[in-house]
Order: sequence, then structure tokens, then C-alpha cells
Amino acid sequence: MSLAGRLAGAVDTALDRTIAPGYSRVGYAVRSRLPGWPEDPEPGALAGRHVLVTGASSGLGTQTARELAALGAHVQLVVRDRAKGEAVRAGLAAELGEVFTLRTCDLGDLEAVARLADELAAEELPLAALVHNAGALPATRTESPQGHELSMALHVLAPVLLTERLLPHLAGQATRVVLVTSGGMYAQPLRDDDPEYLTGDYSGTTAYARSKRVQVELLPVLQRRWSGAGLHVYATHPGWADTPGVLESLPTFHKVTSPVLRDLHQGVDTTVWLSAVRPAPAGGSLWHDRRVRPVALTSKTRSTPGQVDRTWRWVCETLELPEEV
Repeated sequence: MSLAGRLAGAVDTALDRTIAPGYSRVGYAVRSRLPGWPEDPEPGALAGRHVLVTGASSGLGTQTARELAALGAHVQLVVRDRAKGEAVRAGLAAELGEVFTLRTCDLGDLEAVARLADELAAEELPLAALVHNAGALPATRTESPQGHELSMALHVLAPVLLTERLLPHLAGQATRVVLVTSGGMYAQPLRDDDPEYLTGDYSGTTAYARSKRVQVELLPVLQRRWSGAGLHVYATHPGWADTPGVLESLPTFHKVTSPVLRDLHQGVDTTVWLSAVRPAPAGGSLWHDRRVRPVALTSKTRSTPGQVDRTWRWVCETLELPEEV
């Protein structure tokens, strides 16, 4: 590697490990100008293909849909609130044309997720990517219709179930699966002993981070499981992005950091890049700013294979899936 390449790598790593500079708009601005910044997807890279984006009615979800459509995709917008989703769909269509289909689904409800998967499979859409972006940060412990802690149901169980139910249809399509996670997961260890947050004083922020920790820890498991169907599995965290969710759920954080928060384009850049760039990067890893990142930064949050195995067993038992396929 050239000296310039080594220096660029050192700057990139320093930004990543110091958190605040790397997660802010400063980190994106610096990295995107360093030597070795990966090329953008080609114009029209998704022409003739469909992409599914959950949580598409605001913030990062809407921006992801916008940028994927700009690359030629027909975007399936999955929302919970149909009226809000229809307003977003109409706005996007006015910008980019009638290349958006609205679908309503409460992703916290596993029965609704199964129905959505069956609906999509019946239509046999050429799906280039599934972007699992939907998220929530409940202030108090909330259960899904099936009795699961809502953060875990929405961020882990729903994406796995939706992808699993679509798997026979996706075989051979080289589909990308992108889990939009959070840098907050770096603060939490994998709680394989209490995935439903049944013990201790409940914190919505902690529950959110724990569920995001599960997402990244399961990446190698999901890549092995789904690779036979030709899928590439990634997680990406957007850094500190200025979204309605951050403003609503973390108002103090938003107020303090607002001068350096990323705009929506910067927040979705790697999600869009992973969904469209050719050839597909190797799956099974966490990404941020178009680079693979470690899933743990300290020994306190580093998981053991046994913890990951027990967590995956809980997911399979909960969703009634075989552990191996």
C-alpha cells in the first residue's frame, strides 16, 4: 500500500475510534475526500430491479428510498401509518416519477410481517435489496402483539422473519440485505441471558442499543445461512444523523450535537452504496462510511461464540425456524 493509502487508513481509523469526529458530518466530509474512497454506484445501477425499504415514511427511510430510486430502482415503501406513507409516496413520485409502491405493515407484529412476505413473494418482484430500516425507541417497556419486547421484535425478529419468508423467492437474485443499525450498540454487550429485557430497570435507550447489538452479532450467522440463496448481508450505522427520530427520542442529544449532525444524504450514503455498488462487497460485516468496522471496541462488549449461538437459538425458537438450513 502506498504512503498516501496508509495515511488515509490511519486518519479513517482515528476518526472511527474517537467516535464524535467520525460519527459527525466532519467524519463524512474528511473520509469522502481521502484517497481510496470507494467509487459511487454507476448511474442506473438498479434499473429494472425493485428495492424494499422499511420505515420509509420519514428520515433515513425516505431519503434511502429517494436515492435508490434515483439509481433506477422501483422502491417498495413499507410504512405503518398509511396516511403518512401516502403523503411521502406522493412527494417522492412528484420528484422522481411513479416508481414507488406503498405497503402498510406494523413490523412489530410478526403475523403482519408474515403476511407482507407472502404478498411480496406472490408478486415475484425482482428484488435487488431489502433495507431493514424501521426502528423505534420506546420510553417504557412495550410488548409486541406476540408478547416480545418491542425493540427486539422490530429490529431483530421482523427483519429475520421477513427475509426468511422471502428466501425461496430470492434464491438466485443476488439480493443485498442491509440492516440499518446504530453506533449506540457499541455501548452495550450482548445479553443472551435476557434478550427480552425482563430483568433490571428498563431503559428505552439501552433496549434500543441491545437490539442493535444483536443485529451486528448475528451478521456472520445470517450470511452463512442465506449465502446458499445468493444473498449478501450487511449492517451499517449512519453515524449521528439529523432525523425526526433523534429529535423526538433524544432531544437533549439533538440540541447539543445539532451543529455537527449529518444531513440525511450523509446518513444513508453507505446504505445506498451497499445496496447498489457492483460487484457486491463480501457479506457478513458491519459497515460505516463505506468501510468495514469492528463490532466491538472494548473487551466489555466483545461477545463469545457461545453467546452468539445462544442468541441465535433464541431467535430461531421464537420464530419457529430450524437453526440450520
